[in-house]
Amino acid sequence: MHFDLNFPVTASGSTSQPKKNKNKQPQQSSSTAFTPAQIKGIEARLDLLEHLGYTVIAFNQSVNKKIDPKTHVNILDELLKQLRARPGTVFLKRLTIVLDNDSEKGFGLANANASLVEPYDVIALLPTTPATFSLACLTHSLPSPLTAHIIALPLTLPRLPFQLKHTLVRTAIKNGAVFEINYAGAIGGESDASLSTFGVSDTGVSGKRNWWAAAREVVRVAKGKGIVVSGGVASDADYRGPKDIANLLTLLGLAQNLAHDASVAAPKSLILRAQARKTYRAVLSEPRVMIPEATQVVPPTQQTGGGENLRHNVNISQTSSRSSPSPALTLPQSTGGKKRTCDEVGLESTINGHVNKKIREVADTEGESRRKKKKGGNREKGGAV
Repeated sequence: MHFDLNFPVTASGSTSQPKKNKNKQPQQSSSTAFTPAQIKGIEARLDLLEHLGYTVIAFNQSVNKKIDPKTHVNILDELLKQLRARPGTVFLKRLTIVLDNDSEKGFGLANANASLVEPYDVIALLPTTPATFSLACLTHSLPSPLTAHIIALPLTLPRLPFQLKHTLVRTAIKNGAVFEINYAGAIGGESDASLSTFGVSDTGVSGKRNWWAAAREVVRVAKGKGIVVSGGVASDADYRGPKDIANLLTLLGLAQNLAHDASVAAPKSLILRAQARKTYRAVLSEPRVMIPEATQVVPPTQQTGGGENLRHNVNISQTSSRSSPSPALTLPQSTGGKKRTCDEVGLESTINGHVNKKIREVADTEGESRRKKKKGGNREKGGAV
């Protein structure tokens, strides 16, 4: 089972950049229909991924700055309805939020927008400033209904816009988040067009050189743990098989087993944690209250006979004097379903008194014999000396 958690898709007319102010949030049109040409191209890319051996594919929708309830439109639901069924292939929905300076005040991952985030299976954050990178690692990686599972990095930029501190990276990995490396930048292929619009990706020779330098730094700081490799490509010619990707990661300094885990084991555990996002504090199991059945009380046997039988039912189990100073007394429970009379209670108390007196006499006799033996042994030792 192999995973590709970054299959970028863009609907026709889904984003439009304002001409007057380029720094504003790109408005998403309410029309999220995909043209037949786009559907045909997506189907061709899916056929290639299935041929390469990928069975779990996550469609990626990118949003800039924050999630705006007034303009946000889920384009992946409409896409999945238009794609044909593929037995043996699992489709996931992923939301990537590109964070910049305006996102430091908030980027929509709040309880008020929980209904907008709930349809997505995976949530990813792409920080572009030191403050947003710190928020993604420390705050939004904690278990909650709005947990960010993936922290994507702009590896194709001339320089990473923030420093990869060991404390931040280790805290994010400890909380369950992973750092994503898209191999599209390593081969200089076409990446997500929306990320190019947001200014967080570059192509060509310079982008390839930047990718190799930044990816090595990520592997060094993370020590090969908490890393997930994805595609992030938009062209059929740029896709690679799982074995080729594993060999590519070994060039970054990863061992063979860690390179294999980055494309198989780590994405699988990530999907399991993403499913737990919709439960309270990432509790995956459903606890059940087990009420024990009522125990049946065995009715006591009817009492037969009088006081003589009660005397015979008294059991005295004498143990060693070293292990127990007094013998154990076992008395039968009251028999009969009727109430006990005063004579029976008095008879039982008399028997208990005789038994306790007998026990004390036996204990005193044994203690006296031990003291005599001890004195005799001391005299023999004194005479020998």
